[in-house]
Amino acid sequence: MNVLLVEDDKQVGDFIVSELLATGHTCTHAQDGEAGFLAASNSMFDVMVIDRMMPRMDGLTLINTLRASGDNTPVLVLSALGDVTDRVQGLQCGADDYLVKPFAMTELLARLEVLHRRAAAPGSEAQTKLVVEDLSMDLLRQHVQRGETVISLQPREYKLLEYLMRHAGQVVTRAMLLEHVWGYHFDPQTNVIDVHVSRLRQKIDKGFEHPLLATVRGAGYCLGAESGD
Repeated sequence: MNVLLVEDDKQVGDFIVSELLATGHTCTHAQDGEAGFLAASNSMFDVMVIDRMMPRMDGLTLINTLRASGDNTPVLVLSALGDVTDRVQGLQCGADDYLVKPFAMTELLARLEVLHRRAAAPGSEAQTKLVVEDLSMDLLRQHVQRGETVISLQPREYKLLEYLMRHAGQVVTRAMLLEHVWGYHFDPQTNVIDVHVSRLRQKIDKGFEHPLLATVRGAGYCLGAESGD
């Protein structure tokens, strides 16, 4: 799953992000409502976890704003407010689920997976499959194929390719990959990205007439354009 987390408590946010990454998911962390709306407007997510009480835009206002803009991504509200009236208010404003703090991470993951399955029900292929030219990724089966060739990827390679495919045609910077695939919020002066991109390129481009993964010198990488390497 590709998750948007909107949570102003850094300790809680860092914990959720680390747990999601450890279980094979990707996560973008916004620390206030306005940043959350900007992230949701610029990228596609499978599910969103939104804290209720936040600066600059509270969670319920954010959900109302998202729904008014036509964004129907499943939303789970995370809040210390747990009375029946609080939960009902959250659901009535457009949330799909409501979890009260403190919470167990196993329950949060289970609830997110349920929301994801519902959204990926038959008839919702656009949410279960990514396609860039002749390269396809089945998100439910974690199956990658180019043309008739099945491509076997390691977990980190899979997450890297998923992120690139979700941003096909866009230049993806090293900082974006470090944050969303590795969970780093800074450049640790490592060649980890170069190594994994090289391995991924060998698997999805080697032996094919038309390369898909391009290096944009001085900027980052782009999937879906002819490589300049």
